[in-house]
Amino acid sequence: MHVLLTVAFPVFALIGIGWLGGRLRLLGPHGTMALNGFVGWFALPAMLFTALAKVSIAEVLNGAFVIVFGGSMLLTYVAGMVAARLMSGARLAHMSLFGLSASFGNVGYMGIPLCVTAFGPEGALPGTLAAVLGAAGILTFGLILVEVDVQRGHGAQAARGRVLRAVLRSPIVQAVALGAMVSALRIAVPEPVMHFLDLLGSAAAPCALFAIGLFLSDKGLGSARREVFVASLGKVLLQPLIALALLPWFLDLGTMWGKAAVLCAALPTAANAFVVAKEYETFVEGASGTILLSTVASVATVSALLVLLSIG
Repeated sequence: MHVLLTVAFPVFALIGIGWLGGRLRLLGPHGTMALNGFVGWFALPAMLFTALAKVSIAEVLNGAFVIVFGGSMLLTYVAGMVAARLMSGARLAHMSLFGLSASFGNVGYMGIPLCVTAFGPEGALPGTLAAVLGAAGILTFGLILVEVDVQRGHGAQAARGRVLRAVLRSPIVQAVALGAMVSALRIAVPEPVMHFLDLLGSAAAPCALFAIGLFLSDKGLGSARREVFVASLGKVLLQPLIALALLPWFLDLGTMWGKAAVLCAALPTAANAFVVAKEYETFVEGASGTILLSTVASVATVSALLVLLSIG
């Protein structure tokens, strides 16, 4: 009960009041877009930059964590693609977007705040590495496969160029790259600048969680119920189970990195899965429904993991 009250409750309560604010239309028709813009362009990049700039780069590049968390994500993505093919004979683009919905967790908006709440400020390190693996890893790979299908007959070079530009334009990727460079070169950031970034970054966690609730407030499961159920099952159950299976070979479950790998694997589907699906007008209802169902289910699964792993 102590773990649930100190770690899980604040996280899901913030999502809950975001959902309530959205249902009551308290922030107007553009509230979700504005808050997402603030978090994605300002608060979260500031938080990631300061988390990296304050530590040695060797503390962040945890190879065992990459194998456990990255492996669980990749294997779930492949399983999702296979499931989409078996259920509906889907094309490559649909298969890839289904796989993303089943494997691409909401680490940036939910995982980092959860890790910080659970482990303290140092929890931002595994959360940041997980966010980079998701955005620069599985999301990029998934986009390449979608573009290969969409650009079929137009050459692979156009697909690679488009994906590369999208990744390089990401403020999160830029913040991580800049923070890693400052850490590697041991550049001393002026104290007033660091205080400013700390203040800006401190808004990332509550605003990001509130934004999730806002986003979910006008979403439904849609008509692709079977695909939504299977993708959600992959996200909140299969991926953390794979992480747990990989863990004994590479990481100690008693450490922060081991616990964070499983916790990040159990997170619900990220809103970016819907954004990408909407851009290509493929698996749109499925992605939206998976975000909603996996987030609701994660209240139970993440809370149970916090207790089982004695986090908090």
